[in-house]
Amino acid sequence: MAFVTSITATCPIRKDPDHRSEMTSQLLLGEFAEIIEEQKEFIKVKCLYDDYEGWCQRVQLVFTDYVTATTKYALNPISILSINQSPCRVSFATPVFEGIIAYKNFTVDYSNVITIDANQQVFTPQNITQFATVFLNTPYLWGGRSLFGIDCSGFAQQVYKLFNKMLPRDAHQQAEKGEALGFLEEAVCGDLAFFDNEVGFITHVGILLNNHQIIHASGRVKIDEIDNVGIISSDTGLRTHRLRVIKRY
Repeated sequence: MAFVTSITATCPIRKDPDHRSEMTSQLLLGEFAEIIEEQKEFIKVKCLYDDYEGWCQRVQLVFTDYVTATTKYALNPISILSINQSPCRVSFATPVFEGIIAYKNFTVDYSNVITIDANQQVFTPQNITQFATVFLNTPYLWGGRSLFGIDCSGFAQQVYKLFNKMLPRDAHQQAEKGEALGFLEEAVCGDLAFFDNEVGFITHVGILLNNHQIIHASGRVKIDEIDNVGIISSDTGLRTHRLRVIKRY
């Protein structure tokens, strides 16, 4: 079985094998994917972390016969490592390995990156808030999974993985997991709130900081008020998202 990993900080995963195709997710540096299909310029992959499938540009990937696991992630908002002795800036929560990792024609030097170990992080309100607020004011980017740009479900997924809690990639998939709460008043920091559209499809997710505040990616990562109806924008005072369900994991 052949695998690939990204040699860029964020490798776009596209719906179709075309540069103009919608970016639906990203493969971060240090994440691995299984090869499903190959074309001239693009490779269809299945991400090992969340089973997400899509097309990546071949020149942004490197082939490998093995997969290295880690529970360590970059701690600083932006860290600088080196690829073939050239600097590469990576986002908070990027997977990090020990020392130098060698692939065919590429070496990645993680030696100077400060890390956190997800195995040692306790899912407490203080820690959840600390990690989630690192993303404040990150621009919204459909398919994004980093401080360079992130979407709502990518944000929830990235924060949860820092506690070794795996979430699927998309909001509607995340909503299928966890234990539903009966009332917003029961919610605590770290619970996820999901929101639907006019036809009842889950389209948005955010992380509750308490039972009246939510941090989520909408335009940018920000903190808004929430009540039993939904989100009230701190920018406009208007309701922006209709609450469907709250889940605990």
